[in-house]
Amino acid sequence: MTQILIAEDEERIAAFLAKGLHAEGFVTSTVATGREALALARTGEYALLVLDLGLADMDGLDVLQELRASGETVPVIILTARSSVTDTVTGLESGADDYMAKPFRFEELLARVRLRLRAPQPAGEATTLTHGPLQLDLRTRRMKVAGHEIDLSAREFALAETFLRHPGHVLSREQLLSQVWGYDFDPGSNVVDVYVRYLRKKLGAAHFDTVRGVGYRLVDATATRPTSQGRHVAPQQPSQGR
Repeated sequence: MTQILIAEDEERIAAFLAKGLHAEGFVTSTVATGREALALARTGEYALLVLDLGLADMDGLDVLQELRASGETVPVIILTARSSVTDTVTGLESGADDYMAKPFRFEELLARVRLRLRAPQPAGEATTLTHGPLQLDLRTRRMKVAGHEIDLSAREFALAETFLRHPGHVLSREQLLSQVWGYDFDPGSNVVDVYVRYLRKKLGAAHFDTVRGVGYRLVDATATRPTSQGRHVAPQQPSQGR
C-alpha cells in the first residue's frame, strides 16, 4: 500500500490528515519535527511527504532544501499557514511539488496527493459514480436521478460524491464534516443535517437512511425490500428536483 509521511506539529491537524488519508486507502506516518521528517523521508519507504513549514525544531523550507540537496526526489506537498504569493513562490522554487495554504479542504488536498503520486486510475474505474438511479459525473459535475438532471450546489455535489463513494456504509457526521467541510469547521454544527435535507429534497428522501446517534447511509431506494410478512415490495420512485 502507498505510504505517506505527514510532518505536522499541530496534533489536531495531523490526526485529521492521517484519518482522512487512511480512509482513502493510504498508510500514513506522522511526525512533529523536521529532523524526524528528514530521517524518515530518506528511508525511501514513503511515496509522498505532506510538509508543514512551521515545525517546532526547524523551518519546513530547511527540511525541503536538505532533502533536495541530498538528492531525494520524494514528492512534497507543502501545507502551511503562510499564504502569500512570495511564500508560495519560495516554496515551489525550493523544490516543493505543490503548495497549499491553511485552512484547506481535504478533498482538494486528496486530489493534489493523487496527482503528485501520478497513480493512474485502476483499469475500468469509471469517472461516473452510480448507485441505483443516482448517477454523478465527476468530469462534468452533473447529477442525474433516473436520467433527469438535478442542479446541485458545490457543497451539495461534494456531499453527494462522498455518499456515492461509500454506498451502503454508515457515515458519521464527523466523517462527513471532515470530508466535505474540512478540519477547521465547527464539529458542533448541524450543517451536515441541513445539507442531507437538501439532498433528500432534490434526490429523493428514500435514498438516505438516518442511523440514529451515528449519521447517514446511502441506499438504493428503488430496490425491493422485504416486508414483515416476508413479501417484497418496490418502494415509490423519488420525486425529481428542479
